[in-house]
Amino acid sequence: MTDPADLANDIAAEVSTVLVGMDDQVERLTIALLTRGHILLEGVPGVAKTTLANTFARASGLTYNRVQMTPDVLPADITGTSVYREEIGEFELRTGPVFANVVVADEINRATPKTQSALLEAMAERHVTIDGETLDLPDPFLVVATQNPIEMEGTFELPEAQRDRFQQKLTITLPNTDNERELLERFNNAPTMGPEDVTAVVSQADIQAARDVVTQVHIEDVVQDYILEIVAATRDHADVAHGASPRGSLALLQTAKARAAIRGRDYVISDDVKQMIEPVLRHRLVLTTDADLSDVSAADIIDDLRTSVTPPEGKVTDANLLTEKPGESGREDSN
Repeated sequence: MTDPADLANDIAAEVSTVLVGMDDQVERLTIALLTRGHILLEGVPGVAKTTLANTFARASGLTYNRVQMTPDVLPADITGTSVYREEIGEFELRTGPVFANVVVADEINRATPKTQSALLEAMAERHVTIDGETLDLPDPFLVVATQNPIEMEGTFELPEAQRDRFQQKLTITLPNTDNERELLERFNNAPTMGPEDVTAVVSQADIQAARDVVTQVHIEDVVQDYILEIVAATRDHADVAHGASPRGSLALLQTAKARAAIRGRDYVISDDVKQMIEPVLRHRLVLTTDADLSDVSAADIIDDLRTSVTPPEGKVTDANLLTEKPGESGREDSN
């Protein structure tokens, strides 16, 4: 079986030959890949959202398609349609860009709700129906939908129920000075460098084997209770009108197991859960009107949850199962 830690390290190292300062995002894309999740990726223009997805796909040995979402994009432009070929007198099925391992829906909030729903249905069902014929989508299948947070004119905001279908919401911020300097030096020496320069370092068989390892990761009952307490706290929080659903609980469980596996452990610790709270839950929270008027953000509530919900260290006899030992992780979390 493929070690998820080796797989994650190989992908991260290859992606870093093109991109700078995106270790956290690459790790969380890997977590989504190993747990069959989808990603909502937010950032201002020019921070390499699409390049990240393309580079990640190539390093993972996966096929890649990108769709520029605009108001005139129709569901058939995503899924495909039957086209009449006059020369043979028959209809020919032409599949759409959704038939790829990694699909980028660029600026998803610029598509109409009908088109958004068609894509999100494909995400949930992992198949599409074209003129009565049901076709399975490729496996692995990962949708990365991007959003621009600063230009909302002419957009159709994703409804809460549709945001909930994304396992994680990631943000890409502007790079710090050191990372941007390294980026300038790198592209000064190789101006045409891009995702096409990345080599596949894992295979689809490796990904499936790593997925199997993730499913076998052990999680103590007290750590599961910690997940349940966090999700319950989102529902009871004074600034939250609607908290996370059971889908959010499952996503927190699955991503924590994947995070443990890519850190070389076969068991989940509370820090695995804590580090995944923000990407898994922040887009699932519907704030109250008073919270919106008071400029309370989902990030503020996540910070409150981290401090108000006590992790389970010390609640079981073997506390070593709940804390990370020195040397188990070669990564640093920014959260």
